[in-house]
Amino acid sequence: MDTPSDLLRKLGLDPAALAQGSLQARSPIDGALLARVPEHSVAQAHAAITRARQASQQWRDVPAPRRGELVRRFGDVLREHKEALGRLVSLEAGKILAEGAGEVQEMIDICDFAVGLSRQLYGLTIASERPGHRMMETWHPLGVVGVISAFNFPVAGSGPGTPRWRWCAAMPWSGSLPKKRR
Repeated sequence: MDTPSDLLRKLGLDPAALAQGSLQARSPIDGALLARVPEHSVAQAHAAITRARQASQQWRDVPAPRRGELVRRFGDVLREHKEALGRLVSLEAGKILAEGAGEVQEMIDICDFAVGLSRQLYGLTIASERPGHRMMETWHPLGVVGVISAFNFPVAGSGPGTPRWRWCAAMPWSGSLPKKRR
């Protein structure tokens, strides 16, 4: 079986980047050390949120179908690395391999769904009581959306209020998404 370092290399990541932090991430399977991740201060979190707000101001000007294209490309990358990501989920969350791969597949499916949503951002034109007047419903960007996901569902989750849905929905609807795992 691949080690976490092997899996990170398969994903094009440098394992040394996950060996520098003060917080230990251990596998619930056998307690093996998977990574050391940095701890962030409240000030660093606020700075990340500020950067996300700044980015969302530019991102909102990108047409929704182009934002949906980014979600499609993300889904393609997940497809390309499904096996390695599924193994990583298995190690990290203590799941059997089939569940790890299934969780990645759920995210791929939701990406595909969200691409379609990116072309459905239209509003209504509503009749008015005033002559020569119309009311229009339009969608406006939500802005920054924060997500805290459960440790045992690091990729997917289990319903419309979970990280996979929030991320995929936030991108076409012009959001930015800082994410934190619990």
